[in-house]
Amino acid sequence: MTINSTQVSYFVLGAYLDTGMFKYLCFMIILCLYVLIISANVFLIVIICMNRSLHEPMYLFLVSLFANELYGSTGLFPLLLVQILSDVHTVSYSLCFLQIFCLYSYVCVEFLNLAVMSYDRYLAICHPLQYKTSMTSKKVATLIALAWLFPSLMIVVLISLSAPLQLCGNIINKVTCGNYAIVKLTCTETRINNIYGLIHTIISIITPLILILYTYMRILKVCFSGCKQSRQKAVSTCTPHLASILNFSFGCCFQIVQSRFYVSSVPSMLDIILSLYFLTCQPLFTPLLYGLKMSNIRILCQQLLFGEV
Repeated sequence: MTINSTQVSYFVLGAYLDTGMFKYLCFMIILCLYVLIISANVFLIVIICMNRSLHEPMYLFLVSLFANELYGSTGLFPLLLVQILSDVHTVSYSLCFLQIFCLYSYVCVEFLNLAVMSYDRYLAICHPLQYKTSMTSKKVATLIALAWLFPSLMIVVLISLSAPLQLCGNIINKVTCGNYAIVKLTCTETRINNIYGLIHTIISIITPLILILYTYMRILKVCFSGCKQSRQKAVSTCTPHLASILNFSFGCCFQIVQSRFYVSSVPSMLDIILSLYFLTCQPLFTPLLYGLKMSNIRILCQQLLFGEV
């Protein structure tokens, strides 16, 4: 039964704070961050694509990861910059769901990319003799395609369940559009949405994390039983990946908790910063981490930027 439902044509993003003249400073800081993210990720994609010595599975998976950082940033920053300068923080109905598709698919693709990369490291470290025959070009292309297409299909289903809902309001207490925030505005039964949301979380987030945990348990077992040289090599290639997983997982877990449970003791500004953490820090953290920690990429970057051999 529908109670006081309204035809919603736009949403109000109610979590933005009135920063007065500081909004221009915030705008410049966010713009510089966006430009830095775009530059860092594009630069590393070009480095890997232009050097045939890096045309190996591990680096091709990195290209997929960097491309996803660009995609997720584009789903967030342009609208965020407009909202910072705006005195009326509204977003159209269709644009709100478009942002949901971009941000949610970005998260799912990120986790699947990280899971595929952990599987690649598992094969390289635990089964080095069979690695080249196991990780063929066709298999690499298939894994990358699945990491992008499967989440997109799941998000399309998620949105198709949420978009027809009859709503009793249009105020979203966030700085970005969120599917669960819209579902909470509905006047009708949302059991199907909640069930699918749970299934989606299990498949898109929990399952990749379990795969990552399993592969790294096997990798650690091999490392501790191997010689010092093999252990050091494994650590050097896995450290950036593990750091990226921990950083992204922390941000996502906080976002899920923040979306489901309202914590009044957290200051509004801190709440906004933490809610955007995984969308702003991960796209910058990932290219810098891999660029600094992986010697092959670091050397090529130095040669390109400074002419060092």
